[in-house]
Amino acid sequence: MNITLRQLKVFVSITQEGSITAAAEKLFLTKSAISMALAELERQLGRKMFDRANKQLILNEQGRRLLPLADELLDRAEAISQIFEGEDATNGNLRVGSSYTIGNHLLPTLLGDFRKNTGYLHQSLSLSNSTKTCRMLLDFELDLGFIEAKISDKRLKVEPWMTDEMVVICAPSQCPNADEPLALEALEGNNWVLREPGSGTREYFLTEVGSKLDDWTEAFELNSTTAIVNAVIAGLGLAVLSRRSVSAAVQDGRLSILPLQHKMTRQFSLVYNTEKYQSPVFKSFKEYAHNWALGRE
Repeated sequence: MNITLRQLKVFVSITQEGSITAAAEKLFLTKSAISMALAELERQLGRKMFDRANKQLILNEQGRRLLPLADELLDRAEAISQIFEGEDATNGNLRVGSSYTIGNHLLPTLLGDFRKNTGYLHQSLSLSNSTKTCRMLLDFELDLGFIEAKISDKRLKVEPWMTDEMVVICAPSQCPNADEPLALEALEGNNWVLREPGSGTREYFLTEVGSKLDDWTEAFELNSTTAIVNAVIAGLGLAVLSRRSVSAAVQDGRLSILPLQHKMTRQFSLVYNTEKYQSPVFKSFKEYAHNWALGRE
C-alpha cells in the first residue's frame, strides 16, 4: 500500500468543500488531478470513500472512519515540517472558530495575549453563528470553537468557559418609565428584533424570554449584532443581546437597557471534536484560554 499525503489532502478537501470542483479550487489543482488522486486512494484502500448520487459525492461510512485519521496524519506532517522552520517549533497552525459575540468582543484580546505570552504566532479565526461553528468542527475545518448555544452532539466535547450577561435593549425614546426593575410580563405586546436561526443569541431569547411571554412579535430577523443594534436605535423593536456587545451604544446614549427583576446570564463554552488530533499548540491554547477566562470572571 502506497498512500500519499497528497491523496489524503485531496480526500479531506473534498469532504470539507463538498465537491471535486470546490476541492480543486481550494488546492489549486485541476478537477482531473483531484479525481485521479481520489481514485488512486480508493484503489489503494480497496474501498469507496464516497457514495455517488446525481454527480454528488456523499461521505459514506468508510469515509467517516478515514476522516479523523487522515486529518491527524496531515496535522502531524505539518508539525514535522515546522520543526525546521525558524529557530523553534512554536509555529503550529491553529484554526479557531467562534460565534460573533465572543469573536468580536473576547477572542481578539485572548489571541493577542496568547501570542505575546507563548510565542505561538499562527492562528486563524473564523466567525459565524454557533450552529455553523459546530458543523465546521465536525467537518474537521476547525481545531476548536467558542460558542454560546447549547449543543448535545456526542462527537463534540463541551467545556464551560465564561459567563455572559444578557440585557434587553430599546431606543431611549421608547423605554418605559420605571422607578423599579420590571418583571418580564411588562414586556408583553412588543416587537422584537432577533438573530437568525442557529444563533445562540436567538436561542437564548426564545428559551429565556419569548417562552415566558404570551404576546410578542418578531419584527425583524438579522444576522449581525451591529444590524440589530441599529434596528433597535431606529425604533423597530426591542432586542436581547450581550451587555458586552451594546456597552458602547449605551454609553453614548444611543441605546437604553431596561432594568429587569430577573438577571439574565448564559454560558460561553469551549468546544472541540473528540476525534480531532490534539496538537501541542491546541493543548497549549486550550489550557491558556481556560486560565485567561478565570482572570476575567
